[in-house]
Amino acid sequence: MKTSFPSPSKQYMLREIKDFLMIALGMILYGIGWTVFLLPNDITTGGVPGIASIVYFATGFPVQYTYFGINVILLILSVWILGWKFSVKTVFAVFTLTFFLSLIQRLAGDVTLLHDQPFMACVIGASFCGSGIGIAFSSNGSTGGTDIIAAIVNKYRDISLGKVMLICDLIIISSGYFVLQDWEKVVYGYVTLYICSFVLDQVVNSARQSVQFFIISEKYEEIGRHINEHPHRGVTVIDASGFYSGKEIKMLFVLAKKRESSVIFRLIKDIDPHAFVSQSAVIGVYGEGFDKIKVK
Repeated sequence: MKTSFPSPSKQYMLREIKDFLMIALGMILYGIGWTVFLLPNDITTGGVPGIASIVYFATGFPVQYTYFGINVILLILSVWILGWKFSVKTVFAVFTLTFFLSLIQRLAGDVTLLHDQPFMACVIGASFCGSGIGIAFSSNGSTGGTDIIAAIVNKYRDISLGKVMLICDLIIISSGYFVLQDWEKVVYGYVTLYICSFVLDQVVNSARQSVQFFIISEKYEEIGRHINEHPHRGVTVIDASGFYSGKEIKMLFVLAKKRESSVIFRLIKDIDPHAFVSQSAVIGVYGEGFDKIKVK
């Protein structure tokens, strides 16, 4: 029975829909971490949320309005300087986070979690924020703010994105002292920045982890054809020979995302349960279907 697969245009639409849904999920997690754990405990974050937090601590002005207003200005600059393609999912993320900030604050009400344990609030809040940003980044999205500034600076100056974002975040968090008059809160802000960055890296790297397979089977043609069809990965056939038997054999070499491993194993088992399979993790895979080569 022949299996039908989605057309390229349909696959593109499904992938885009999935990206937008994952960005929305990321923004919900970020909103929970920011408004439920960090804001009630007077902990400043980096980026535009950090500026919005400082304004809130000083005036009580709702964070979602400050966040949205600053990002509108940055997004206009982004479209003008960096182009519309860069900004589409960022616009979606900004609107989504603005909406959920209002919703979460209404639902949470006056609830303040871990009020007497600011360090735990810092750790949990930063974990939520880092996870949210990581999910958005893994879906080709962005939360706006300092990453737009970093992209603009990087376009005209040979300064890395990470360095620009770090400098901006350190300045913003340090500025919190002028409002809070408490260096302990500022230190918690630095801890939040570190944990958020660490969790973000873990989420992004886990989504990009790749594996390689060496497959030896008499039914290598059928296995290779199915891997080509789903999960749509390239297969290289290598001529090999058994040292002990001296028999000429065909070996398949496959590179895939780690999340696709179970699909490939299930496929091999259905076709040839006696196949010899070696799977190993790889540090990085670059090229079509994987990461882009990024060197100066």
